[in-house]
Amino acid sequence: MPLEEEVKAARTEIVSDGYEMSIGEIINLYKDQELIIDPAFQRLFRWDDTRKTRFIETLLLGIPVPPIFVFQDENGVWELIDGLQRLSTVFQFAGVLRKNDGEAIPPLHLNATNFLPSLNGKTWDASNEDPESGIGQALQLEIKRARVRVEILKKESDAQAKFELFQRLNTGGAPLSEQEIRNCVAVMVNREFYDWLIQRSDNNDFKVTTAQTETAIANQAGVELALRFIAFRHSPYDGKLDVHEYLDNAIFQIASDKAFDRARETEVFEKTFALLNSSLGTNSFKRWNGNEFKGKFLMSVYEVIAHGTASNLDAISALPEQEQREFIINKAKSLWDEKTFDNNSGGGVRGTTRLSNLIPFGAEFLKP
Repeated sequence: MPLEEEVKAARTEIVSDGYEMSIGEIINLYKDQELIIDPAFQRLFRWDDTRKTRFIETLLLGIPVPPIFVFQDENGVWELIDGLQRLSTVFQFAGVLRKNDGEAIPPLHLNATNFLPSLNGKTWDASNEDPESGIGQALQLEIKRARVRVEILKKESDAQAKFELFQRLNTGGAPLSEQEIRNCVAVMVNREFYDWLIQRSDNNDFKVTTAQTETAIANQAGVELALRFIAFRHSPYDGKLDVHEYLDNAIFQIASDKAFDRARETEVFEKTFALLNSSLGTNSFKRWNGNEFKGKFLMSVYEVIAHGTASNLDAISALPEQEQREFIINKAKSLWDEKTFDNNSGGGVRGTTRLSNLIPFGAEFLKP
């Protein structure tokens, strides 16, 4: 299909509308549950008080703010796609932001700024102890009357349109990791799948064998590793897409698949990492130097050993228990003598090349 036709076809998949609204109207929509921020997204509300204060200052000074993007469902309710940091800041300052269980999030106390040093310590409403602590009705109205454009993705749009839009737009404020964005997509597609995937990443055997750092955990690296494990089994990699684009597509495809057997996949996941933990523990995905396992977690080893073990789980499990562990240990050591692995791992190998070759190699290499 010529490029012009592809562009035309893609445009027809997105049905949109938009208009300006006051911040006060948006606050009321949120209070009336006509504007939804999925509670899972609130974990990603990561602006510190300085950045929150700067945004409130922007509204008070009348400086234009970027549009927000929402998806309108079949009931006319808006689901926030982009604008989490900005709207959550306003809602928290106004004292209406809620947690998943309905508990109120403590109101925001502002900091001083260069333009408005008297903002220091100010809140939306004054406290009983300090009548001067609030910003006052006049400034409350200034914020409520500030206007922002709302871009609306209509329900008639293609099913994947809002997820594409979320991925492309949700990079402002405190940038999200690619897996955090995928998590949000999974929430929007299938909340039960998202919860299930998070549970898999919290499996103790999985956490021990992947030996993740605190930083990696914070950036949802464990969830990405769990997704890779599932994706390799259910979304064959053809080598055409960038690895992260492949994972983007895989999470949408698997979360949308009503036939996906979570019970079976839970069993495979848990048995695979229990076997790896009992065999190698924290050395499961490290380099073998001929004498010992050393160094840090290696993605190439994970892709071979984890996927290969899962692909041959029934055959490996049929061996006597001690032989199962010896088999895994010997494979983890002999992997470093394999030419296919050597040619397709290491820093100089593209991710697309590595995956294209190591995923099928792992399934063969781990056959008893």
